Amino acid sequence: MLEKRKIEEVLTYIEPGPVTLVSTSDGKRNNLMTVTWTMASSFSQDLVITSGPWNLSFETILETRECVVAIPPASLLETAVGIGMVSGADVDKFERFSLTPVKGEVVSAPLVGECLASIECTLTEHIARYGFLVLKARRLWVNPDLEDRRICHAVSDGTFFADGERFDYRRLMEAKLPPGL
Repeated sequence: MLEKRKIEEVLTYIEPGPVTLVSTSDGKRNNLMTVTWTMASSFSQDLVITSGPWNLSFETILETRECVVAIPPASLLETAVGIGMVSGADVDKFERFSLTPVKGEVVSAPLVGECLASIECTLTEHIARYGFLVLKARRLWVNPDLEDRRICHAVSDGTFFADGERFDYRRLMEAKLPPGL
């Protein structure tokens, strides 16, 4: 039997992509913010993150027009939550959370050494009405040495899920997959 719930619970069923750590650099200092509203917007490596002026990194992205979107494994989830609970104006988040900034090739913001993947991005559009930062992925880095390959998803109520089981239906979908995948 279906059960009617409060409208405020909608996001707990439809929150988009994985928990991410978004790194920035203003030329003087590196910073990180946790973003759980992430999504691919096309098959041409366009990404969208949602943020706003309450995040120091948001302003840095608008100014520098670049960032790194890093995907932490489930083993870093508590760290990701901690990063989201403090301001980069008050603390060096890389130092506080013992994370390794790694120089990339395309943007000045650092990759995150402990993450499954780091994506160097440039800002192509800011859609202020929705808080959308549309990013173009410029370079992908992966960490094949991490044992924990689970990706986390927020549920918008302080709880999270971690992917674990993989289902391979590539054979059935080959006709619809973009070239190069």
